[in-house]
Amino acid sequence: MRLLSTAGPAVAAALALSVALTAACTSAAPAAGPSGGGPSNPGPRPVLTGAAPCPDDADLSCATLTVPLDHSGARPGTLGLRVAMTGNAAAPKGDLVFLSGGPGQPDEPFGQRITARLQPVLAQYRLVFLDQRGTGDTALHCPELQQQMGSSDLTPPTAGAVAACAAALGDGRRFYSTADTVADLDLLRQALGADRISLDGVSYGTFTAERYALAHPAHTARLVLDSVVPQTGYDPLDLAALQAVPRVLAASCAAIHCGTDPAADLAAVVHRDHDGVTLLDTLTSYEFVDPNYSELITALHESATGHPEHLNAVVAAVRQSDAADASQLSAGLHTATLCSDGHYPWGTADTPPASRRAALTAAHDRLTAADVGPFDADTATGLGSLLACLTWPREQVPASPPPERRIPGSIPVLLLGGDRDLSTPLAWLHDEQRLVADAQVVIVPGAAHSVQSRATSDAGRRAVFAFLLGG
Repeated sequence: MRLLSTAGPAVAAALALSVALTAACTSAAPAAGPSGGGPSNPGPRPVLTGAAPCPDDADLSCATLTVPLDHSGARPGTLGLRVAMTGNAAAPKGDLVFLSGGPGQPDEPFGQRITARLQPVLAQYRLVFLDQRGTGDTALHCPELQQQMGSSDLTPPTAGAVAACAAALGDGRRFYSTADTVADLDLLRQALGADRISLDGVSYGTFTAERYALAHPAHTARLVLDSVVPQTGYDPLDLAALQAVPRVLAASCAAIHCGTDPAADLAAVVHRDHDGVTLLDTLTSYEFVDPNYSELITALHESATGHPEHLNAVVAAVRQSDAADASQLSAGLHTATLCSDGHYPWGTADTPPASRRAALTAAHDRLTAADVGPFDADTATGLGSLLACLTWPREQVPASPPPERRIPGSIPVLLLGGDRDLSTPLAWLHDEQRLVADAQVVIVPGAAHSVQSRATSDAGRRAVFAFLLGG
């Protein structure tokens, strides 16, 4: 990977290392077939087979969990999902399942890192990782979409790449919703021999954990939700992030004594160049490198005053760092899951594609300057994940519990966030807080996305340890 000298502190290399939010040695074997996402058919208790030391981390044991292709039972076939776990099967507080981000990220390359981060709780918990379907070595492959989007949520794909991906996945594309993963998780719980499991999710993993708790409250012990996506789903217009940018840049500027107004500089560049999507994408990726956005703030000011070269170099380096193959983050799985789960200006996945564009145009025309902050309406309605689902084929929406149902007080929940996070802005954390009966909230100043894994401060990790080791 080539680093541009003007891009400062190894932007591209650091961003490449920050793509994943997750852990351990797992992989899935995808197969075509329609999705159900409904309740599993009754049958023998699932088991983990083929246990052996994980190839990338001998301290973890890897095994295979066999799950139905279609949890409704309408279509035959199975998937083999790899599971990794620490060796303390009789841990006093049971099993702690770590859930990755994305959707689409594998666990295998990050097992050692996450296990090390959670070391203080391992005497009390067995740490378990499940490779969610369609990720890792046997990821869903959509080469053109992968090349265009990489690991980015926000880079707009072409309609041709989206159509090619949908055609390549065929009817099986409906098989990769969060409802399917939730059903897989409950089979994992049964295979572990556990009555209840605790879940530690990061980013998209928080959404999966919340949906598991809604579907199976009696089998959920506690939740750690780090960098929260609310259980009602993400906003495809990303308005909370657009509105958070001035606050985040002001705090970053104060921390580094920048002496400029970065939000005003950003607004000027967007107004001049009409490149709001590119700049939001750059900001959202750059937080993994530097939650103070130091070089980016400088580059924005230079560009606003007529010298865009530095900013162009930073944008190019960030875009280069977002390149990822499907084994690192499957753009096909990412799109299939979000389009199946999401609520868009046109409705859900069962809305006919021919009527979606008009609904998106109407949503664009309703947006005000207050809605989009220093950006513009074209930014909010031009984001990659939104446009990918605009032309995605019509699908039946999987059945799942009502997302407005509160997570009951029998399940303690820790909501963890960084005040510099633009990937999952703090407004989302507070949205989820209102839907949790027993919520503890910890916001770490100066931290960005994935507090447990990436924050410089130990405050968030200490809060996780105290929460998990408490009564």
